[in-house]
Amino acid sequence: MGGRRNSAVLITGAGGEVGHGLIRALRERGREDIVALDIRKLDRGIRDLCMETFVGDICDHALTGRLLATFEITEIFHLAALLSTRAEFTPETAHDVNVGGTLSLLQLAAEQSRSHGNRVRFVLPSSIAAYGMPDLETKRRAGRVTEDEYLQPTTMYGCNKLYCEHLGRYYARHYRQLAQDRIDDILDFRCVRYPGLISADTVPSGGTSDFGPEMIHAAAQGEPYACFVRPDTRIPFMTMPDAIDALIALAHADESKLTRHVYNLGAFNPSAGEFAEIVTEAFPGAEITFEPDKQRQAIVDSWPEDVDDSAARRDWGYAPRHDLETAFSEYLVPRIRARYADA
Repeated sequence: MGGRRNSAVLITGAGGEVGHGLIRALRERGREDIVALDIRKLDRGIRDLCMETFVGDICDHALTGRLLATFEITEIFHLAALLSTRAEFTPETAHDVNVGGTLSLLQLAAEQSRSHGNRVRFVLPSSIAAYGMPDLETKRRAGRVTEDEYLQPTTMYGCNKLYCEHLGRYYARHYRQLAQDRIDDILDFRCVRYPGLISADTVPSGGTSDFGPEMIHAAAQGEPYACFVRPDTRIPFMTMPDAIDALIALAHADESKLTRHVYNLGAFNPSAGEFAEIVTEAFPGAEITFEPDKQRQAIVDSWPEDVDDSAARRDWGYAPRHDLETAFSEYLVPRIRARYADA
């Protein structure tokens, strides 16, 4: 391919909801150089917002290599992953996708940074699944946990995400550290550790924190819902718009003010029972029961009740728009009502 390559921001896993929201948000901020990759063909509305779109597997090294050879990638949002519940059914495949895909992109990004002299910014969403509380008593006593505590994940997805956090730090700080021609700080690696995400626009699938959003979507459709965790189960959540805004805010933050590579994010942390009460108030007549699944309950019990996100608030001004009350009153209830009223 002759001539100067077009600069671009690469978004993998672009077909998921975070991908859709990220593409729309970047376009609203004036970005027109979006290159999107997903395992399935993107919807027309999303394709039209991108400079180029590609269908393929993140584990296809030839494909990712071709992307980085065709475009001068300045920024990567690596969203492609197999989530916690699905990953437990196919853990080896999950490892291939979650770790292998990340490692391949990190290597290619580092080599692009080396060959062109401009550091690629690599932004990775991690997960609360990276944590592993040893027991319920410790979980309740610990309260809000920092980024560096209780990192003994019990799921393949959590293990993958925690390792990818370390891989990103390695490529950013220590890549090829014994080589005579090594380049310091070859990558600009930044990572958010998401809590459970709640969206008004899609019903989730594949995540173990999905009991919250599944509950409200079922109630809005007049369908009964059997919650797979106990009423006293408590983990942190945030809304999808806040999750996307935070990802962009970290990506564009002043690097000199960042004190770490991985940042916790939180917003509110109702128990499943409290969540059910709010859903029932919003949708009277909602049928919500609790039928804990032993295995999925154990996974959620291994995640902290809340996270300390003070580093994100201090370093780059993280400030979610939605607390528990406004998440329901201003976002979830009106949007979900409108969605199913039109169905």
